Amino acid sequence: MRLKNVPRAAETIEKSKYAVKEPERFKGRWSEFFGNGNPIHVELGMGKGRFVMDMARLNPQINFIGIERQKSVLVRAVDKMEEEPLANVALVLYEGDDIEEILGEHEIDKIYLNFSDPWPKDRHAKRRLTSDRFFPRYDHVLKKEGTIEQKTDNIGLFAYSLESAVACGWKILFQTEDLHGSPYVEGNVMTEYEEKFSANGNKICKAIYGR
Repeated sequence: MRLKNVPRAAETIEKSKYAVKEPERFKGRWSEFFGNGNPIHVELGMGKGRFVMDMARLNPQINFIGIERQKSVLVRAVDKMEEEPLANVALVLYEGDDIEEILGEHEIDKIYLNFSDPWPKDRHAKRRLTSDRFFPRYDHVLKKEGTIEQKTDNIGLFAYSLESAVACGWKILFQTEDLHGSPYVEGNVMTEYEEKFSANGNKICKAIYGR
């Protein structure tokens, strides 16, 4: 999907105190950044920030790091934070793939993968955030009891992800191909994409992975 360019994005992100500059500085030290020892949850590909900010409001005892690689998307989250600052949210522009560069070993309690790019062509499979390139990285940054929560409306990506997780030595702690039609939807916090997809009748898949 081609993203609309936002000319002011780079300047707005650079000037905002809510966008973390040089996140590599805080690798292994995110508790210092937040100023407390609360659990740390990370959303990879946070989009415009709705999910991570809603989760932060509901869970003030948890710190949230929202990571996004597109300036034109991250700037929307920055705008939201300027309007309603949240002390337990860090917004990170990170254009790389190796999260071990910015997150320390066993530093994170939970990772969210919400409606990640499915990269449908086989030759692009390694780019999927649930490929065997990424599970070892999650293993490195997550605490032993840490988990990954995935939501997607793409059944092909979901099936691939379940197989990939098991092949990488992870356990499937929970799975459903119809989250909104199940009892487990109670307490579910939606993303912008999820609201749109579910309104169009798309079923939402969810899985939780652990070791």
